[in-house]
Amino acid sequence: MKKNVASRETCQICKNHFLKSALIPAVSVRDAVAALIKEKNPDWSSDGYICQRDLSTFRGLRVERLLESERGELTALESDVVTSMREHELLASNLEKTYSEGLTFPQKLADKVASFGGSWSFILVFLFFILAWIILNSLKISSGSFDPFPYILLNLILSCIAAMQAPVIMMSQNRQDAKDRLRSRHEYQINLKAELEIRHLHEKIDHLLSRQWQSMAEIQKLQLELLMDISSGKHQTPGPEQEHNH
Repeated sequence: MKKNVASRETCQICKNHFLKSALIPAVSVRDAVAALIKEKNPDWSSDGYICQRDLSTFRGLRVERLLESERGELTALESDVVTSMREHELLASNLEKTYSEGLTFPQKLADKVASFGGSWSFILVFLFFILAWIILNSLKISSGSFDPFPYILLNLILSCIAAMQAPVIMMSQNRQDAKDRLRSRHEYQINLKAELEIRHLHEKIDHLLSRQWQSMAEIQKLQLELLMDISSGKHQTPGPEQEHNH
Protein backbone atom coordinates (compact mmCIF):
# COMPACT_ATOMS: atom_id res chain seq x y z
CA MET A 1 0.00 0.00 0.00
CA LYS A 2 2.82 2.41 0.83
CA LYS A 3 4.51 1.57 -2.42
CA ASN A 4 1.34 2.46 -4.35
CA VAL A 5 0.99 5.81 -2.52
CA ALA A 6 4.65 6.64 -3.09
CA SER A 7 4.35 6.02 -6.85
CA ARG A 8 1.64 8.67 -7.26
CA GLU A 9 2.14 12.41 -7.55
CA THR A 10 -0.09 15.47 -7.92
CA CYS A 11 -0.29 17.66 -10.99
CA GLN A 12 0.40 21.27 -10.03
CA ILE A 13 -2.22 22.59 -12.46
CA CYS A 14 -5.32 20.40 -12.19
CA LYS A 15 -4.45 19.08 -8.67
CA ASN A 16 -5.37 15.53 -9.73
CA HIS A 17 -3.35 12.49 -8.65
CA PHE A 18 -1.58 10.41 -11.30
CA LEU A 19 0.99 7.68 -11.43
CA LYS A 20 4.44 9.20 -11.38
CA SER A 21 5.28 7.53 -14.68
CA ALA A 22 2.34 9.34 -16.33
CA LEU A 23 3.51 12.81 -15.25
CA ILE A 24 6.16 15.11 -16.67
CA PRO A 25 8.69 16.62 -14.25
CA ALA A 26 8.37 20.38 -14.15
CA VAL A 27 12.11 20.77 -14.51
CA SER A 28 11.95 19.23 -18.00
CA VAL A 29 9.40 21.78 -19.26
CA ARG A 30 10.88 24.31 -21.67
CA ASP A 31 11.53 27.78 -20.30
CA ALA A 32 9.06 29.52 -22.63
CA VAL A 33 6.24 27.15 -21.66
CA ALA A 34 7.26 27.24 -17.98
CA ALA A 35 7.09 31.06 -18.02
CA LEU A 36 3.58 30.86 -19.46
CA ILE A 37 2.54 28.34 -16.80
CA LYS A 38 4.06 30.56 -14.12
CA GLU A 39 2.03 33.49 -15.48
CA LYS A 40 -1.23 31.55 -15.15
CA ASN A 41 -0.28 29.66 -11.97
CA PRO A 42 1.95 31.70 -9.62
CA ASP A 43 2.50 28.68 -7.33
CA TRP A 44 4.26 26.78 -10.11
CA SER A 45 7.44 25.08 -8.91
CA SER A 46 10.18 23.39 -10.88
CA ASP A 47 10.29 20.65 -8.24
CA GLY A 48 6.76 19.41 -8.99
CA TYR A 49 5.00 17.63 -11.84
CA ILE A 50 2.47 18.38 -14.57
CA CYS A 51 0.13 16.04 -16.42
CA GLN A 52 0.27 15.57 -20.17
CA ARG A 53 -3.12 17.15 -20.78
CA ASP A 54 -2.30 20.39 -19.00
CA LEU A 55 1.12 20.53 -20.63
CA SER A 56 -0.50 20.15 -24.06
CA THR A 57 -2.90 22.97 -23.19
CA PHE A 58 -0.09 25.35 -22.32
CA ARG A 59 1.93 24.27 -25.34
CA GLY A 60 -1.07 25.10 -27.53
CA LEU A 61 -1.39 28.47 -25.81
CA ARG A 62 2.31 29.08 -26.41
CA VAL A 63 1.90 28.26 -30.11
CA GLU A 64 -1.15 30.51 -30.31
CA ARG A 65 0.73 33.46 -28.82
CA LEU A 66 3.69 32.76 -31.08
CA LEU A 67 1.48 32.85 -34.17
CA GLU A 68 -0.26 36.01 -32.95
CA SER A 69 3.08 37.75 -32.47
CA GLU A 70 4.22 36.79 -35.98
CA ARG A 71 0.99 36.96 -38.00
CA GLY A 72 -1.36 39.11 -35.93
CA GLU A 73 -4.89 37.84 -35.34
CA LEU A 74 -5.29 34.13 -36.02
CA THR A 75 -7.44 32.97 -38.90
CA ALA A 76 -9.89 30.08 -38.67
CA LEU A 77 -7.37 27.79 -40.39
CA GLU A 78 -4.60 28.67 -37.94
CA SER A 79 -6.97 28.21 -34.99
CA ASP A 80 -7.77 24.72 -36.27
CA VAL A 81 -4.05 23.96 -36.42
CA VAL A 82 -3.55 25.12 -32.82
CA THR A 83 -6.52 23.03 -31.68
CA SER A 84 -5.21 19.94 -33.46
CA MET A 85 -1.81 20.36 -31.79
CA ARG A 86 -3.44 20.85 -28.42
CA GLU A 87 -5.66 17.77 -28.80
CA HIS A 88 -3.00 15.68 -30.61
CA GLU A 89 -5.28 15.24 -33.62
CA LEU A 90 -4.33 14.47 -37.21
CA LEU A 91 -5.04 17.02 -39.92
CA ALA A 92 -4.44 14.70 -42.86
CA SER A 93 -7.62 13.33 -44.39
CA ASN A 94 -8.97 11.94 -47.66
CA LEU A 95 -10.25 15.11 -49.33
CA GLU A 96 -11.57 13.27 -52.39
CA LYS A 97 -13.87 11.13 -50.25
CA THR A 98 -14.95 14.06 -48.08
CA TYR A 99 -15.71 16.26 -51.10
CA SER A 100 -17.52 13.52 -53.03
CA GLU A 101 -19.84 12.76 -50.12
CA GLY A 102 -21.22 16.32 -50.21
CA LEU A 103 -22.17 16.31 -53.92
CA THR A 104 -25.78 16.13 -55.03
CA PHE A 105 -27.05 13.85 -57.83
CA PRO A 106 -27.16 16.65 -60.50
CA GLN A 107 -23.59 17.63 -59.61
CA LYS A 108 -22.39 14.03 -59.89
CA LEU A 109 -24.24 13.68 -63.20
CA ALA A 110 -22.63 16.89 -64.50
CA ASP A 111 -19.19 15.58 -63.53
CA LYS A 112 -19.82 12.31 -65.37
CA VAL A 113 -21.07 14.13 -68.48
CA ALA A 114 -18.04 16.46 -68.42
CA SER A 115 -15.72 13.49 -67.90
CA PHE A 116 -17.25 11.62 -70.85
CA GLY A 117 -17.30 14.76 -73.03
CA GLY A 118 -13.54 15.16 -72.60
CA SER A 119 -12.59 11.58 -73.42
CA TRP A 120 -11.56 9.74 -76.57
CA SER A 121 -14.67 7.59 -76.26
CA PHE A 122 -16.87 10.64 -76.82
CA ILE A 123 -14.76 11.77 -79.79
CA LEU A 124 -14.90 8.35 -81.48
CA VAL A 125 -18.64 7.85 -80.83
CA PHE A 126 -19.46 11.35 -82.06
CA LEU A 127 -17.26 10.94 -85.13
CA PHE A 128 -19.00 7.66 -85.98
CA PHE A 129 -22.41 9.34 -85.50
CA ILE A 130 -21.55 12.25 -87.83
CA LEU A 131 -20.12 9.97 -90.53
CA ALA A 132 -23.16 7.69 -90.34
CA TRP A 133 -25.48 10.72 -90.61
CA ILE A 134 -23.65 12.14 -93.64
CA ILE A 135 -23.43 8.79 -95.45
CA LEU A 136 -27.07 7.97 -94.75
CA ASN A 137 -28.26 11.30 -96.13
CA SER A 138 -25.88 11.24 -99.10
CA LEU A 139 -26.92 7.82 -100.49
CA LYS A 140 -30.40 9.13 -101.36
CA ILE A 141 -32.36 6.10 -100.31
CA SER A 142 -35.64 5.36 -102.05
CA SER A 143 -37.69 7.04 -99.35
CA GLY A 144 -35.56 10.18 -99.66
CA SER A 145 -33.02 11.66 -97.28
CA PHE A 146 -34.46 13.28 -94.15
CA ASP A 147 -31.56 15.79 -93.89
CA PRO A 148 -30.09 16.50 -97.33
CA PHE A 149 -26.97 18.59 -97.91
CA PRO A 150 -26.01 21.01 -96.29
CA TYR A 151 -27.34 18.96 -93.36
CA ILE A 152 -29.24 21.71 -91.55
CA LEU A 153 -30.74 19.32 -88.99
CA LEU A 154 -27.25 17.98 -88.14
CA ASN A 155 -25.98 21.54 -87.67
CA LEU A 156 -28.92 22.22 -85.34
CA ILE A 157 -28.14 19.08 -83.29
CA LEU A 158 -24.45 20.00 -83.09
CA SER A 159 -25.29 23.54 -81.98
CA CYS A 160 -27.63 22.23 -79.25
CA ILE A 161 -25.00 19.77 -78.02
CA ALA A 162 -22.36 22.52 -77.88
CA ALA A 163 -24.76 24.88 -76.10
CA MET A 164 -25.62 22.24 -73.46
CA GLN A 165 -22.10 20.88 -73.08
CA ALA A 166 -20.46 24.25 -72.35
CA PRO A 167 -22.38 25.04 -69.11
CA VAL A 168 -22.05 21.43 -67.94
CA ILE A 169 -18.26 21.64 -68.36
CA MET A 170 -18.23 25.02 -66.58
CA MET A 171 -20.20 23.54 -63.67
CA SER A 172 -17.69 20.72 -63.36
CA GLN A 173 -14.79 23.19 -63.66
CA ASN A 174 -16.21 25.36 -60.87
CA ARG A 175 -16.38 22.35 -58.56
CA GLN A 176 -12.82 21.46 -59.50
CA ASP A 177 -11.74 24.98 -58.52
CA ALA A 178 -13.57 24.61 -55.20
CA LYS A 179 -11.82 21.29 -54.64
CA ASP A 180 -8.45 22.90 -55.42
CA ARG A 181 -9.15 25.70 -52.91
CA LEU A 182 -10.07 23.13 -50.28
CA ARG A 183 -6.89 21.19 -51.03
CA SER A 184 -4.79 24.37 -50.80
CA ARG A 185 -6.25 25.27 -47.39
CA HIS A 186 -5.66 21.71 -46.18
CA GLU A 187 -2.04 21.73 -47.37
CA TYR A 188 -1.50 25.11 -45.71
CA GLN A 189 -2.74 23.71 -42.39
CA ILE A 190 -0.51 20.64 -42.65
CA ASN A 191 2.56 22.72 -43.59
CA LEU A 192 1.90 25.19 -40.76
CA LYS A 193 1.52 22.37 -38.23
CA ALA A 194 4.71 20.69 -39.50
CA GLU A 195 6.59 24.00 -39.20
CA LEU A 196 5.36 24.54 -35.64
CA GLU A 197 6.15 20.96 -34.64
CA ILE A 198 9.67 21.26 -36.06
CA ARG A 199 10.18 24.54 -34.22
CA HIS A 200 8.88 22.91 -31.04
CA LEU A 201 11.33 20.01 -31.49
CA HIS A 202 14.22 22.43 -32.03
CA GLU A 203 13.36 24.30 -28.84
CA LYS A 204 13.03 21.03 -26.95
CA ILE A 205 16.39 19.78 -28.21
CA ASP A 206 18.02 23.11 -27.32
CA HIS A 207 16.49 22.85 -23.85
CA LEU A 208 17.77 19.30 -23.40
CA LEU A 209 21.24 20.23 -24.67
CA SER A 210 21.35 23.19 -22.30
CA ARG A 211 20.46 20.99 -19.34
CA GLN A 212 22.98 18.38 -20.50
CA TRP A 213 25.74 20.97 -20.68
CA GLN A 214 24.85 22.19 -17.20
CA SER A 215 25.01 18.64 -15.86
CA MET A 216 28.35 18.02 -17.59
CA ALA A 217 29.73 21.29 -16.21
CA GLU A 218 28.68 20.29 -12.68
CA ILE A 219 30.23 16.83 -13.10
CA GLN A 220 33.44 18.38 -14.41
CA LYS A 221 33.52 20.79 -11.48
CA LEU A 222 33.14 17.90 -9.03
CA GLN A 223 35.90 15.99 -10.80
CA LEU A 224 38.24 18.98 -10.53
CA GLU A 225 37.45 19.34 -6.83
CA LEU A 226 38.19 15.64 -6.29
CA LEU A 227 41.48 15.94 -8.19
CA MET A 228 42.45 18.96 -6.12
CA ASP A 229 41.60 17.08 -2.92
CA ILE A 230 43.66 14.09 -4.04
CA SER A 231 46.55 16.33 -5.07
CA SER A 232 46.55 18.25 -1.80
CA GLY A 233 46.32 14.99 0.14
CA LYS A 234 49.47 13.66 -1.51
CA HIS A 235 51.46 16.75 -0.52
CA GLN A 236 50.26 16.75 3.07
CA THR A 237 50.50 13.03 3.87
CA PRO A 238 54.14 11.85 4.50
CA GLY A 239 55.27 8.78 2.61
CA PRO A 240 56.85 5.63 4.12
CA GLU A 241 60.45 6.81 3.43
CA GLN A 242 59.86 10.14 5.17
CA GLU A 243 58.45 8.36 8.24
CA HIS A 244 61.53 6.03 8.32
CA ASN A 245 63.97 8.98 8.21
CA HIS A 246 62.19 10.62 11.07
